[in-house]
Amino acid sequence: MIDKNIVKKLVEEWLTNKEYFLVDIAISEDDKIVVEIDHADGVWIEDCVELSKYIEDHLSRDEEDYELEVGSAGLGQPFKVAQQYINFIGKDVEVMDADGKKAKGVLKSVDGNDFVVTIREKVKAEGKKRPQLQPVDHQYQMDKVKYTKYIISFK
Repeated sequence: MIDKNIVKKLVEEWLTNKEYFLVDIAISEDDKIVVEIDHADGVWIEDCVELSKYIEDHLSRDEEDYELEVGSAGLGQPFKVAQQYINFIGKDVEVMDADGKKAKGVLKSVDGNDFVVTIREKVKAEGKKRPQLQPVDHQYQMDKVKYTKYIISFK
């Protein structure tokens, strides 16, 4: 079986001095290698091809037969690394917390493992009879939520 650490080292070598970042590497038992990269401005197919060739040039098909797929992290897929959170600051996201409760709002900030989402909620304002929609900040931890993902809008 292909060693994930070897593939990771090759990807990191290729990423040196590039604005891309590694999102995930998965290797199945039948040696299908899936590498996901991302970039703040999106991923170009030419760069996926270049990374694929780089990996193939450094792995021997004589030693291990493998299938290789290099692509971008899907736009509507859950975030896997902190850099994805950072890239989507100011954008609409959906968070499912550890209890399975979903919330939608604007990703306000990221600090290490913590992130803040501003959610519009009905709040009883002082001196008002009815609750009014107001922005409320909610803090989450990346490793404690089930997922966070970008909400694609066609407005």
